Amino acid sequence: MEQKNTTFKRYFKLYRLLIGQFLKAIMQSKVDFFMGLFGFFFSQVMGIAFLYLVFQQIPTLDGWTFDQLIFIYGFAQIPRGIDHLLTDNIWMIAWRIVIKGEFDRYMLRPMNLFFQVIAEKLQPDALGELLVGSILIILSISKGIVIIDIWHVVLFLISIIAGALIYTSIKLFFASFAFWIKISGPFLQVAYDMAEFAKYPTEIYTKIIRFLITWVIPFAFVAYLPASYFLKADVSATVIGIECIIAILFWCISYAFFNKGTSIYESSGN
Repeated sequence: MEQKNTTFKRYFKLYRLLIGQFLKAIMQSKVDFFMGLFGFFFSQVMGIAFLYLVFQQIPTLDGWTFDQLIFIYGFAQIPRGIDHLLTDNIWMIAWRIVIKGEFDRYMLRPMNLFFQVIAEKLQPDALGELLVGSILIILSISKGIVIIDIWHVVLFLISIIAGALIYTSIKLFFASFAFWIKISGPFLQVAYDMAEFAKYPTEIYTKIIRFLITWVIPFAFVAYLPASYFLKADVSATVIGIECIIAILFWCISYAFFNKGTSIYESSGN
């Protein structure tokens, strides 16, 4: 136990040092930093504007009101924003790090390989997602459409963490294909874009799409399904339990797949 605590403290200290250096680097160009943050925030606002325009023509969407969909939209942004903030460098495995042989530097260091990947950078643009998501959640609470009690607050926090882990797991799984095919970015992009479907009730999609985003690439469990528990009294808390099981299962699969990929990694580049 003492050895585990020592290892944790070591990695925590290393993470602070590495991220500190990264933040110093990006703050050398403050204009780029704030422009990126504003741009991402603006893109989130445009998504809400699109929902508003749709509901000007359609008062409800399969029984769901505009205010309820705003909550689902905001709920979806928080786990996605956490994943985007902390683990965005996984994308570089899919697009660049493997094919250019840059993964060599991770292999030479006496540290966990996954830790090195995520500790190399933060993605400040994600603050736009987190800000928009938080604002929408607060607005929904102020309108009284969200069930609020201690139990729901605890499950909300658990669901957010599980949702972020699902995002990271899916990203890591598809990025890890790069160890075999060198560039897996297009596959990761297609899979990740399916998260957009989870911002809306799954009932509006065909059975194939519902099955795909619920059980194959389970983005429905990071937005619509857990969010519905906080909106409707007849939805069981079991959905949060299933979300946690899926998060742990997908993480174990993706991390094992990543480790398998690193074991067969061969340096390449030019």
